[in-house]
Amino acid sequence: MQRATVDLRFAPELRFFLPPRHRGGTVRADHDGTASLGHLVQSLGVPLTEVGGLYADGDRLPPAHRPRLGQRVDVATAPRPQPLPPGFHPPRFLLDVHLGTLARRLRLLGIDTAYDNDRDDPSLLAQANAEHRVLLTRDRGLLLRRALRAGAHVRSHRPDEQLDDVLERFAPPLAPWTRCVHCNGPLAPAAKEEVAEQLPAGTRATYDTFARCQVCRSVFWPGAHHDELTRIVDRARAAAPRPRS
Repeated sequence: MQRATVDLRFAPELRFFLPPRHRGGTVRADHDGTASLGHLVQSLGVPLTEVGGLYADGDRLPPAHRPRLGQRVDVATAPRPQPLPPGFHPPRFLLDVHLGTLARRLRLLGIDTAYDNDRDDPSLLAQANAEHRVLLTRDRGLLLRRALRAGAHVRSHRPDEQLDDVLERFAPPLAPWTRCVHCNGPLAPAAKEEVAEQLPAGTRATYDTFARCQVCRSVFWPGAHHDELTRIVDRARAAAPRPRS
């Protein structure tokens, strides 16, 4: 008896998620006639957060579509900059526990970024949805959760590449030096006399320009790491696409 199947042809950018035996790009998936197209795609390991569209015979299909026997479907990658659901503009982010360096860099650029190094998957999912944040994670299993409204997989292990990818994919507006890298709170200029008690003696003698977080009260100045931070800011400004109107 002939098996009921659907042919799924994945864009090259999505083949990373497929099992090795399917990375040629076209998968003949078993289909019982009841599963949705979105379910078939995710059952192969490809999160719908990474999919830009599902197409058959020139028509765009919703994830809830039930494909017919033998139908051939093209699975496209998400466009860049990527459209987001209503309420998610400008993009704000929530990062999982493995992306602390990326979180600090996004905050350095003034991008609203929530992060905690001790969070479980259910709390991340709940916060992302409740606060209309894009969940950034290296855990594809978290992205496969059906309740997640907006998320993205961060592939690289390298912070520079991670940052480039997020900026290209979502084109968030940049406002460097306006957020606390520790807690995400807003920064405000502070006179030296206002923060003197929080400063090491050498810093009081050497620096005159300060900012203080309005939430956690951390104090910042152009210290030993300023050149590296400036490099990150300048690189992001040069590489980031223009924000969506």
